[in-house]
Amino acid sequence: MSGTVRWGVLATGGIAATFTADLLAMKDPGAEVVAVASRTEASAKAFADRFGIGRAYGSWAELFADDDIDVVYVATPHSAHREAAGLALEAGKHVLCEKAFTLNAREARELVALAGRRGLFLMEAMWTYCNPLIRRMTELVRDGAIGEIRTVQADFGFLGTFGAEHRLRDPALGGGALLDLGVYPVSFAQLLLGEPDRVQADALLSPEGVDLNTGMLLGWESGATALLSCSIVGDLPTTASVTGTAGRIDFPQGFFHPESFILHRPGREPEEIITGPGPQGLSGMQYEAAEVMRAVRAGETESPLVPLEGSLAVMRTLDAVRDRIGVRYPADDLA
Repeated sequence: MSGTVRWGVLATGGIAATFTADLLAMKDPGAEVVAVASRTEASAKAFADRFGIGRAYGSWAELFADDDIDVVYVATPHSAHREAAGLALEAGKHVLCEKAFTLNAREARELVALAGRRGLFLMEAMWTYCNPLIRRMTELVRDGAIGEIRTVQADFGFLGTFGAEHRLRDPALGGGALLDLGVYPVSFAQLLLGEPDRVQADALLSPEGVDLNTGMLLGWESGATALLSCSIVGDLPTTASVTGTAGRIDFPQGFFHPESFILHRPGREPEEIITGPGPQGLSGMQYEAAEVMRAVRAGETESPLVPLEGSLAVMRTLDAVRDRIGVRYPADDLA
């Protein structure tokens, strides 16, 4: 496939709006947002009017039946990822699915298998992995700039006041800090070290049984460890650090979409590494959109930047964390 990549956006929440704004602001003449769908036509129409999208559908089925769509961007709550992405794949659409990829590893395996059978592109929307600075960091680590990794530290949290009716408190919707926020520190650590050999965790749970504040300690046979945390009841720094035998890399607040990091090495001045000037006002999601379009145009079924096995490994770790802290979702019992 070459030329124009035609997108369909599924859901109309905040993250869908941010992604769509970035996609349109890329000014890629081969990127076109054809349609948006929501469970209500009114919501879809308002979103379409906001972004100048030609078609607004009040059902998922209409979006999947649109022959003019090449790729569906799934931005529903976690609990609907498996169903929505699966239906899109069954309809012959390539899929970019928001993170956390699914509610659990079983659902993720099902999606990967389905995409394989259909010969279609599938990618988790882990935009962090596509960020130029994260890619530069992995190059430095791979080239031995900080030696052998010994520790990774990362956290993501904010102080929120969510009532019992909010999706972040609802187990059926994959509520809690882990899938919304904890997926970032876990993905960051596993980008560098792969799937851990040991998982320990503890958490503060809500009356509904979802995690409000979670700490994780991951371990590898190499001796490396990762200390990670996430919270929806505490304003964490949202920073990250990677320490090796020959140096350290520090990311400031917002490590998951960084604009700079500091490389520390013994006997040298700290080196600040920054991105070059980019389009003003973009959040960083344009990098994952560009990677999807590159791969689809090249006829690839997965991205080397966000490989499916990596997404499966992260889901296995998130499952292990939930097992340790005692969080279960209704979908876990459907296996």
